[in-house]
Amino acid sequence: MKLYLLQHGDALPEEVNPDRPLSERGLEDVRRLAEFVWNHGILVKHVYHSGKTRARETAEIVAARMATGVKIEATAGLNPNDPVEPWAKQINNWQEDSLLVGHMPFMGRLAAYLLSGNSGSQFVAFEPGGMLCLERDDSGRWAIAWMLRPELLLTAME
Repeated sequence: MKLYLLQHGDALPEEVNPDRPLSERGLEDVRRLAEFVWNHGILVKHVYHSGKTRARETAEIVAARMATGVKIEATAGLNPNDPVEPWAKQINNWQEDSLLVGHMPFMGRLAAYLLSGNSGSQFVAFEPGGMLCLERDDSGRWAIAWMLRPELLLTAME
């Protein structure tokens, strides 16, 4: 099983728009990511996001390429400072590839918890619009399969 953790794309500052939608840069980064996953045949059966505007917009753009026909679900527990243990417990029971779109520091703490059992460790340098792919083996252990960051995709798509 693969789990894709995606930090929402770059968002407008709260002073500009209190809802914090994606900025032009964020939209471009997320669109580029969506094209990349589409071109590489990366698909998921489930898509969850925090419900915040920037996470919803990111999920919608990427899911259009990664999860055609899959219901995109806003769900509790993916906000920046939410505890990761309830999600980790749930994820460890999943059998189908899934995408979570959320925020830092939650995404980094969730990755650390799945990889080591300690949410206080830091293994992944997330950036807005960056995606981490974790893979669970038959014994239930998680490993980093790969990570994409916006600057890598910019170079790859040129």
